[in-house]
Amino acid sequence: MTQQPFELPHFYMPYPARLNPHVDEARAHSTAWAREMGMLEGSGIWEQSDLDAHDYGLLCAYTHPDCDGPALSLITDWYVWVFFFDDHFLETFKRSQDRAGGKAYLDRLPLFMPMDLSTPMPEPENPVEAGLADLWTRTVPSMSADWRRRFAVATEHLLNESLWELSNINEGRIANPVEYIEMRRKVGGAPWSAGLVEYATAEVPASVAGSRPLRVLMETFSDAVHLRNDLFSYQREVEDEGENSNGVLVLETFFDCTTQEAADTVNDILTSRLHQFEHTALTEVPALALEKGLTPPEAAAVANYTRGLQDWQSGGHEWHMRSSRYMNARARTARPWHGLTGPGTSAADVGALLAAAGAERLRAYTHVPFQKVGPSVLPDFHMPFEVELSPHLEAARPRLTAWMHAMGMLQEGVWDEDKLAACDLALCSAGLDPDATPEALDLSAQWLAWGTYGDDYYPLVFGNRRDLAAARLTTQRLADCMPVDGEATVAPANGMERGLIDLWARTTAAMTPDERRTLKDSVNVMTESWVWELSNQLQNRIPDPVDYLEMRRATFGSDLTLSLCRMGHGPAVPPEVYRSGPVRSLENAAIDYACLVNDVFSYQKEIEYEGEIHNAILVVQNFFGVDYPTALSVVHDLMTQRMQQFQHVAENELPVVHDDFDLSDEAREIMRNYVKDLQNWMAGILNWHRTVDRYKSDYLSRRTHAFVPDQPPAVPVP
Repeated sequence: MTQQPFELPHFYMPYPARLNPHVDEARAHSTAWAREMGMLEGSGIWEQSDLDAHDYGLLCAYTHPDCDGPALSLITDWYVWVFFFDDHFLETFKRSQDRAGGKAYLDRLPLFMPMDLSTPMPEPENPVEAGLADLWTRTVPSMSADWRRRFAVATEHLLNESLWELSNINEGRIANPVEYIEMRRKVGGAPWSAGLVEYATAEVPASVAGSRPLRVLMETFSDAVHLRNDLFSYQREVEDEGENSNGVLVLETFFDCTTQEAADTVNDILTSRLHQFEHTALTEVPALALEKGLTPPEAAAVANYTRGLQDWQSGGHEWHMRSSRYMNARARTARPWHGLTGPGTSAADVGALLAAAGAERLRAYTHVPFQKVGPSVLPDFHMPFEVELSPHLEAARPRLTAWMHAMGMLQEGVWDEDKLAACDLALCSAGLDPDATPEALDLSAQWLAWGTYGDDYYPLVFGNRRDLAAARLTTQRLADCMPVDGEATVAPANGMERGLIDLWARTTAAMTPDERRTLKDSVNVMTESWVWELSNQLQNRIPDPVDYLEMRRATFGSDLTLSLCRMGHGPAVPPEVYRSGPVRSLENAAIDYACLVNDVFSYQKEIEYEGEIHNAILVVQNFFGVDYPTALSVVHDLMTQRMQQFQHVAENELPVVHDDFDLSDEAREIMRNYVKDLQNWMAGILNWHRTVDRYKSDYLSRRTHAFVPDQPPAVPVP
């Protein structure tokens, strides 16, 4: 390779790397295994010298320092397999840009991961299939059915999202930053690595495996692993292999900056993700253990798994520093508790650590609320879709007011008729679903009013009282207002509960229990995210930018909106279509556009009048240390790219999904209408923000206040 394209940054790495004493055993075993599977001489991919130079035994010995020899050898075989797959797919399909052949190749691989080992596997046709069949058979007998399912899904994502990378190479397309981080988690393999951390340490209890704290641990681990790899592999991937999927290249393109500036920014995001990992491990995970009533062995398993993820971070970094696979000249690491050999060395390393990462961590807690910022500046929004409004709008407005009165949500000191009118949520519904019947329009407007009221209620009531416990109890009671299969509901104690019970009964009357469960989960995601916001508010902590964008979808009620959009689609569209990467990409692009629209319009309302910290512009200001106009420009650029991504997926990727799943004509028409629904959703939301008084400066100066109702929320003591 030629001269380095940038100087590697000063890495934040607070955990010391440790080496498993069984490293030589793992090296010898993996070499013999790779040859037995046909991965070396004659494969056309690797020779013995390639395997020796990459030294996956060293990688696994650093990333799993405490497991025994047989476990380390098995884990090393898994890594030999996954890296061989990566190189094999590159040489066989990426270089030739053979998407059809690549898909046929990937479609066979799940057949070698049966949940029940008594299920026969096909005869392997290449070293990748042979290796997977052998590894699955040796690994899963000691793991639970829950782990098998989660690990198989992570493996399939790792394999299948290679098609996304191949499609981007075919199109010469570089992803936007949000799209890239989401897809990199799947194709980059760190969620898969987290599954092997469980194998080496302890299985995560099934009761908490899907919770936000455990999900954030895995995602922050994943992002840090991938962003670190992007820095070390930029030269090989971008300059040698022509890859577009590299975080440095993504930011270089998005910000139109130098490679060095992009690399430094990637390292800043990497550091922030490690901070988020630590914050979650120290605050959210212990709270989760108490909330879910984990037994001491279960709590210890979560702790061991968390430690295993930390070991992987430090060990993976150490391996990148040593492997010939990567650019690692002159790399530096801030490791204040490791390798201190001379007088004054400790102080120097601690100083470097504080300089590189401490200021960023501290800045997240030092925002001064209620700063005067003036009216929100509105850029020229990129909106390619025309807004359409329901002809039933005028009649819906008074019906919504009457319903809010009947439910008691205008008598609790949070909203009155003037505030409801300033929101004009019937207008929002009229744009979201212009073809709705009067009854459907009423139901949609009432759901929007209920969700917007709750979003205002939590910070005003619980935030001002600093009462996180009451917020958690309220959230649990709201969940109990939504019976799935005939169970009794709670007796409503306030307007929010009364409103939800009414909406739930009318919305789910004709649903199956599974459909109700899906809708209930989407409401719970939203209400639980309001508690997350409260927790940050009480700490005066501006969120990490990646965590913010992902949680913003929940606080905005996006899952609820999508569930309501899909109602009536029927069985013509299989559930796996909605779970496919392109459909999720389409939905998330639309959701992010709408969320960022809200953040742009609500900046003055939230920052100046409400003392809020959950706004994308403020998050960007804090993370990059820039002023409001610069942060607004970044958010506006991201909005535009998310809209362009929506259009790209709809035009180029969804037709491929239709063919991949061999959808019927009816299902294809449903999916085309779903795209239209999302277009209406984005256009309607932008039109609503432009029209209503809720975000206008003159209205804010007249009505926004820090008033807290005289009485605490009516929540019975259990």
